Amino acid sequence: MAMKHVATPVLRALASPGSSTLTRHLHASPGSNKIVGVFYKGNEYAALNPNFVGCAENALGIRDWLESKGHKYIVTDDKEGPNCELEKHIPDADVLITTPFHPAYVSAERIKKAKKLKLLLTAGIGSDHIDLKAAVEAGLTVAEVTGSNTVSVAEDELMRILILLRNFVPGYNQVVTGDWNVAAVAHRAYDLEGKTVGTVGAGRIGRLLLQRLKPFNCNLLYHDRVKIDPELEKETGAKFEEDLDAMLPKCDVLVVNVPLSEKTRGLFGKDKIAKMKKGVFIVNNARGAIFDAQAVVDASASGHIAGYGGDVWNQQPAPKDHPWRYMPNHAMTPHFSGTTIDGQLRYAAGVKDMLDRFFKGEEFPAQNYIVKDGELAPQYR
Repeated sequence: MAMKHVATPVLRALASPGSSTLTRHLHASPGSNKIVGVFYKGNEYAALNPNFVGCAENALGIRDWLESKGHKYIVTDDKEGPNCELEKHIPDADVLITTPFHPAYVSAERIKKAKKLKLLLTAGIGSDHIDLKAAVEAGLTVAEVTGSNTVSVAEDELMRILILLRNFVPGYNQVVTGDWNVAAVAHRAYDLEGKTVGTVGAGRIGRLLLQRLKPFNCNLLYHDRVKIDPELEKETGAKFEEDLDAMLPKCDVLVVNVPLSEKTRGLFGKDKIAKMKKGVFIVNNARGAIFDAQAVVDASASGHIAGYGGDVWNQQPAPKDHPWRYMPNHAMTPHFSGTTIDGQLRYAAGVKDMLDRFFKGEEFPAQNYIVKDGELAPQYR
């Protein structure tokens, strides 16, 4: 992706013939800038850990720094509806910081209202809660803290694989309810060793997962647009599968590690699930909308999917009647795998670094850009 200096306005042609956009000046306005952050509420937990910086109360730990430089920092968790706090501050915000864990959906309508907005930052990884096409057309820059929570998510994926294979959740529930029935758990509990595990996507998280799976003596497969480094292939023993449909029936465990885009939205529907091995275990910490929600429910009910685990939903927060809450043999949680305390510290530091560069009119790390100079990063195309 061609990346020019961050402070230079550029007139670029969009993909559609004859259309163009003027990139907004991506440098801080003289004097005070208005930065708006949208994060989940910490409530009574906000004060329990000084490193719990990802909540609204602790605001990434950058309030004092921003205000010492004369900037205005507005933080809220109120992001839904026409009268929410976010709507009040959108029109005169210079920078909007959002997060995948409490997504403020930045629609084309909101972008139109944000006349002063220059920069959209994601505290974490994954900017699909932003209308990226509208951001391109408006000349905005979208960036995230690439790599900030890859370790957090990869570790969580490994945990969920083991939880599903060992049938851990029903065993835990027995203890909580005072029951003791080994047979009810053991009849569908398995070892990970010797199983075939495939990852759809072998980017930063997928590669870390392959490395962490190596000691379990699994058969490792991966599908991606490009092959991973030959040395990593040799280290992990992972084999490249160019044809996704050919890989699916080979996998005892399937892990999804691709971003949500127009190409991956609804990728795993009834037909793709039917190609998977009967009794497959699925872990999806990528995005809920990559799977057809009802297709997952139906396949879980029939036993074609032996277990489905993840922390991402096609609606977030998930409504109380979301069918994934009640399907059999699941290991679902709220979206928190990437917002461990360690992950928070990394993405808070990354946001601060990019804001500092923004104030100085400097480049961001190239890998952090999702939209720049009218171009969309390859993984979202």
